[in-house]
Amino acid sequence: MTATEPAGPTAEPRDEVDPARLEQLLGTVIVDVGGALSTPLVLLGDRLGLFRAMAGGDAMNATDLAAAAGGLAERYVREWLLTMAAAGYVTHLAGEPGAEDPATARYRLGPEQRAAFTDPDSPAYVAGAFQNLTAATRMLDRLTGAFRSGAGIGWHEQHEDMFEGTERFFRPGYLAHLTESWIPALDGVPDRLRAGARAADVGCGLGASTIIMARAYPATRWTGFDYHRPSIELARARAAEAGGLDNLTFEVALAEELGRGYDFVTFFDCLHDMPDPVGALRTARAALADDGVVMLVEPMGWDTVGEALNPLGRLLAGASLMVCLPSGLSGPPAAGMGNQSGPARTCEVAGQAGFGTARVATSTPFNLVYELRP
Repeated sequence: MTATEPAGPTAEPRDEVDPARLEQLLGTVIVDVGGALSTPLVLLGDRLGLFRAMAGGDAMNATDLAAAAGGLAERYVREWLLTMAAAGYVTHLAGEPGAEDPATARYRLGPEQRAAFTDPDSPAYVAGAFQNLTAATRMLDRLTGAFRSGAGIGWHEQHEDMFEGTERFFRPGYLAHLTESWIPALDGVPDRLRAGARAADVGCGLGASTIIMARAYPATRWTGFDYHRPSIELARARAAEAGGLDNLTFEVALAEELGRGYDFVTFFDCLHDMPDPVGALRTARAALADDGVVMLVEPMGWDTVGEALNPLGRLLAGASLMVCLPSGLSGPPAAGMGNQSGPARTCEVAGQAGFGTARVATSTPFNLVYELRP
């Protein structure tokens, strides 16, 4: 190069590795990978009845638990207990004789662990989350292709564990809040339902939300709608098991096939999964009586990136990427709403669908409950 030739672009200086920050990052990776490995093993323990066998609170070693769970292989159970104790999901009884030998160490479930892993009616019950998220990872190869093509993955294409896991995941929250605080937060709705009305639960899945409402408001006629036939068949079976719900039916139908004349229409944790959320709400708007109300329950979401950078935001955004966003891109117009659209975007969608009023009526740490009126 001569003195008159221009110099090439100057390379940006590279940051030096900070050993302390690197150690912190690797520590985070260890925690995350350990949690990822624990997730399917919790599902395995749920599926094999290991947690249920410990639900009485008695201390057990691996031999005891293997027998109590129906004659499982002790060596596998031993390793499972060690993994769960390291995760904090079972309690190791340290300090007693034989406690440091994995073959003889004893473990138990404390009351909090029993609530989380063995009581499906507890607000703290989390077993469904492990089933749901394990099912989501089965689609990783499909999702890899979707990143390249932009294609979606329909809800009905998910592994069968997704449908049951979703019901088990959301049902505890519905039991705790639906009739106690969510519906009461809607102006005039509880009295209307108690007096007798016509109501639709759109995207009802296995029917947990519909059954809870039908029990609480027996004078109202409830219909649960979902396009996924296997889910509707299970919902009908759940309703039969519940008994005495003459005010409840389930139908296989798209949101666009709702019909007319409803006083109350609900969407539970499903609008963001729909390829056409505006169209679904527009149909609900047309289906309402003049003074009808839509209750829209969505996962907690935020309007800015900074607000979403928290542990719950991480969980929900990951679930959105694995399940909700692909579902929302699986058909026209492929809106791809995702579960992290936030209140501003959700209310905007309601306005596009023709609702004059859209507000957050109440919330929990995990959900936002919207009231939509014509």
